[in-house]
Amino acid sequence: MQLEEFLENSARRSGDKTALVVGERRLTYGDIERQANRLAHGLIAAGVERGDRVMVYLENSVEAIVAVFAILKAGAVFVMINPTTKAEKFSYILNHCRAAALITDGAKLDSIRHCIAGSALKAVFAEALADGERQNGRRILRLESILVDEGISSEPPPKRSIDMDLAALVYTSGSTGHPKGVMITHLNAVSAAHSIIAYLENSADDVVLNVLPLSFGYGLYQAFMMFRVGGTLILERSFTYPAAILGRIVRERVTGFPMIPTISAMLLQMDLSKWDFSHLRYLTNAGAAMPLDHIAKIRKLMPHVKIYSMYGQTECTRVTYLPPDQIDIRPGSVGRGMPNQEHYIVDAAGNRVGPGVVGELVVRGSHVMKGYWEMPTETEKALRPGLFPWEKVLHTGDLFKTDAEGYLYFVGRKDDIIKTRGEKVSPREVEDVLFALPGVAQAAVIGVPDKMLGSAIKAVIVPRPGVRLTEQEVLAHCASRLDDYMVPKFVEFRDEMPTTASGKVAKLILSEQARESI
Repeated sequence: MQLEEFLENSARRSGDKTALVVGERRLTYGDIERQANRLAHGLIAAGVERGDRVMVYLENSVEAIVAVFAILKAGAVFVMINPTTKAEKFSYILNHCRAAALITDGAKLDSIRHCIAGSALKAVFAEALADGERQNGRRILRLESILVDEGISSEPPPKRSIDMDLAALVYTSGSTGHPKGVMITHLNAVSAAHSIIAYLENSADDVVLNVLPLSFGYGLYQAFMMFRVGGTLILERSFTYPAAILGRIVRERVTGFPMIPTISAMLLQMDLSKWDFSHLRYLTNAGAAMPLDHIAKIRKLMPHVKIYSMYGQTECTRVTYLPPDQIDIRPGSVGRGMPNQEHYIVDAAGNRVGPGVVGELVVRGSHVMKGYWEMPTETEKALRPGLFPWEKVLHTGDLFKTDAEGYLYFVGRKDDIIKTRGEKVSPREVEDVLFALPGVAQAAVIGVPDKMLGSAIKAVIVPRPGVRLTEQEVLAHCASRLDDYMVPKFVEFRDEMPTTASGKVAKLILSEQARESI
């Protein structure tokens, strides 16, 4: 099975049912199928071939959903870009994956026009532009015109892919500071979606509201899951206005709401008794562990709602979930394995360990990625020989232990990647930006515990002699060059850094000192 068949099958079964709600726009499965088919034909006419990468640089929107399915129908590979991504990072991804086409809007296109020169792009599709505009010899096509053009076939193009082909490249921060393109096949994504649907017991009666960016796997799979079962997806751009979101949850009779700790923290600052959540069936949490006090308070406020604590990585989407009947018994656990996968814990020598022993989590299953795009060294480190001669298994780099019943407990990360707001941040990437600020002599970035964010980003800076820097200067500098979730929450100035015997900054000492000061 291929991912685009989620849409095609639901459109065939329930073409007149509401599939997607964005603002005041309500589209049926038939509407989305027709628009995706037209855009797929447009991509093919623009020269997009089987296996080509197509970037989607849009806010959460109707067009973003249509674009994903159109790219898959064209036999291409979609690459979702976080809408807050700045030009430098955009340019790196554009050239690293050698994208053949870009789907965006006029405002974003203006911010990255200079990145297009010299790229492999064959065409750009953008909203709110005059059709036929050209840039660097490339035709820029008006996206909204294609979606409604009755002169373009609304029937699906001939199939160009099979389930072992790539469906997506999902870029995630790497320890080198450069994002890594996680290669996800149709089989990977379909397998993960089926397993998640099974334990969440999703059906066509479900209505899910998603505020998470579609560039974030957790957010993207809300669309895949609803389109697979024929449910309804309510898509919002953010949780910036919580009262408005809660009002929508009530009006649309939402049954499922995916969260991260930032969202639960904001919810618990409100008087939730004002809203009727009697139709809400479940809440999920992934990306970072939800604080135990958040779980306890939500359980008290919404005793009828099932809470699913989950763990996963971009490299395999999801691994475990904690059954709702266990949330009061072992609230600190991320659960046991989801259907159709296996996992185990190994020590530094690769030997399996028993309950209570900390080790690295290893995952096997059809949902595990194919590797990192054109990064063989990183791929070999993550995917290693497994139990059987025919397989490679994922070494997650995350440390866990289990209890006697096999429930998993997250301990920490082997590397220093920081998980904040459900996103992974490379300290090196933030440090590179800090070093670009005049007056910075040394800079180190660490994660510190934070109830709202999971981990908060802290920048420790040693200014050059005679230079006076302020926290406001540092934050403004970072905000102009980094995605929003990568901007430090805390800034500390020091006269000198602690160092290891080899002269490197001792981040472990910085982290310990930061925890002691909390």
